[in-house]
Amino acid sequence: MLLWAGLGNPESGMQANRHNIGFMAVDRIAQCHGFSPWRKRFRGEVAEGNIGGEKILLLKPMTYMNLSGESIQQAIAFYKIPLEHLVVFHDELDLSPGRVKIKKGGGAAGHNGLRSTDKMLSDQNYWRVRLGIGHPGDKAQVASYVLSNFSKKDQEWLDPFIDAVAKAAPLLVEQKMDGFMTKVSLLMKE
Repeated sequence: MLLWAGLGNPESGMQANRHNIGFMAVDRIAQCHGFSPWRKRFRGEVAEGNIGGEKILLLKPMTYMNLSGESIQQAIAFYKIPLEHLVVFHDELDLSPGRVKIKKGGGAAGHNGLRSTDKMLSDQNYWRVRLGIGHPGDKAQVASYVLSNFSKKDQEWLDPFIDAVAKAAPLLVEQKMDGFMTKVSLLMKE
């Protein structure tokens, strides 16, 4: 079993925030690949399904971004999921909008959801799908930027980007991480 966790904040007024692009990604994966309806579990919401013959549990922690690791840790402990089978989808300021990068391990780089996950798992050796949202240009504006909604202009790239991530998801199952990034990029150019 694989665990794919999308990071975000649970309040309904925050659904369209830049910080919630991780939630948006797993929502679209569930929709695109016919996953079960979302249900409450592990201090979050989960949906189950299969991609490429592999069982996947999607998770949206409902603990707020800063405590995301608590929900992820509960799911990992319950199912005894090895860390190499965990993929975390999160917003990335240091990537331009609509760009994706994947890395295994590494620091939290100031991302509170990753910091919480690293702390709760006592390890950083899991996959991170970094979803580019761009940077506001001023470090002092970062908090208000990530907690603000995507603009109308952002919608031109956001919806195709989330679709591309969902369509390329089977490559994550196959551990073809470079192929996943390439496919997302190619789909964005269509």
